[in-house]
Amino acid sequence: MRILLCANNWVGWKIASWLREQSEEIAALVVHPLERRKYGGEITQAAGVHPSAIFDGSKLSHPDVLQAIRARQPEIGISAFFGYILRSEFLQLLPRGCVNVHSAFLPYNRGANPNIWSIVDRTPAGVTVHYIDEGIDTGDIIGQQIVPVEPVDTGETLYRKLEEAAVDVFREHWPMIRAGCAKRISQPREGTFHRLRDVELIDEIDLDRTYTGRELIDIIRARTFPPYPGAFFRHDGRKTYLRLQLLYEEELEGFRTDEPIHRS
Repeated sequence: MRILLCANNWVGWKIASWLREQSEEIAALVVHPLERRKYGGEITQAAGVHPSAIFDGSKLSHPDVLQAIRARQPEIGISAFFGYILRSEFLQLLPRGCVNVHSAFLPYNRGANPNIWSIVDRTPAGVTVHYIDEGIDTGDIIGQQIVPVEPVDTGETLYRKLEEAAVDVFREHWPMIRAGCAKRISQPREGTFHRLRDVELIDEIDLDRTYTGRELIDIIRARTFPPYPGAFFRHDGRKTYLRLQLLYEEELEGFRTDEPIHRS
């Protein structure tokens, strides 16, 4: 099985490492350009491919790049937290198709930032392994797992949980994908979709608007993910950013609030 791996981020690294541990053959690797790359060094080292078999994901529509990938004779594609849309001319290079690891419980939260929208929209959070078609996260589902959203979760903590679950679900279903016997469940038409820029619609807290406590807390915690700026309000033309720290009651055990605060 000659694999074309499109990978970015921690999940891309862990899946590349696991595939090599299983003695799978990664025939070619597609990564983000340097300015968008995360865990790039770890991914390329784990994949173990020759530099001539590493391609820039921003150039997948270029005929010479497509020809070079075709020359590697990949059989199946794997997209692991890869940030570029894979078009039909690319997918046609893969006789056994291409599967995607998406950090959402499809059909909810197709597109960008599922960790944010699962909190803000209160839609189910989870991960999905699915076949890629010409839509965005609309292909047949292979396997899924719900990831509970706790009251203390932020955009960051939920993202970390989704990362772990994504690797687990891929490992679970890869043997069936490899054997050509993975199930295919058509996605329902309903669901939700978000673009990257949609966060701009919620990031500014309007100090003169009425929010419920739940709405306001959910926006701020969903956008708490340092070092990203997150939610903010304006005062005298200046932005003030907000982050939340959320703790269960039992996490405060032993913390005494009756002691005076001493200032040095």
